[in-house]
Amino acid sequence: MSVTTAVHLNFRGDARAALEFYADVAGGQPVIVTYKDSGAVTDPAEADQVIWGQVRADNGFHVMAFDVPAARPFSRGDASFYVSLRGDSREELTALWEKLSDGGTVVVPFGPSQWAPLYGMVTDRFGITWVLDIAAF
Repeated sequence: MSVTTAVHLNFRGDARAALEFYADVAGGQPVIVTYKDSGAVTDPAEADQVIWGQVRADNGFHVMAFDVPAARPFSRGDASFYVSLRGDSREELTALWEKLSDGGTVVVPFGPSQWAPLYGMVTDRFGITWVLDIAAF
């Protein structure tokens, strides 16, 4: 038996757009189930929002997401989590960096660091902070 992990991202109405963006960034196709699809509509205005979704790419990239309904409390918080993308291909990480940076805010520029040959941190256009690096150890 094996166990894998995936970051599960919570949004308020932006999950579909975020999943489509991440599919464009890393490849793969978004899989999206709406509240309407699952028969779980409590607010008609939220029927087409995402109750469950994911992007899984052949390169190992995997995120899940959903839209927190308005009836539940939601706060993104400040730096409550980072999503780490660690790889061994400079070209692949650079391509991911360029796409995630589009419309985002660079927190730490992408380049060499004391602990990795390539490292950077960016907050994407959806407010998710990503850490990309080549593992040195």
